[in-house]
Amino acid sequence: MQQHIYYTKYALQFADMQIPELVTIFNAQVQSRSWSSMRAYHDQALIDEFQRRGIDVSNIYDGKSVTFARPVRYDLPDNKLIAIG
Repeated sequence: MQQHIYYTKYALQFADMQIPELVTIFNAQVQSRSWSSMRAYHDQALIDEFQRRGIDVSNIYDGKSVTFARPVRYDLPDNKLIAIG
């Protein structure tokens, strides 16, 4: 998936964003039931960007699938995403 043009488009976009912006983008997906290949590229690029920055995403990503059940916040001292709500 990582070599697909749409994945690359999202990856480049996310690389230029600050962490709060990435969290906002993640939270905009919460409870969304729609699914498409475009969303798959978007979501994978978003998770990959968090991981590229060394952010612990284990509360929302198990290495295979992402859960958008609850919004997240970024915990700076622990450098991780925390599910809230």
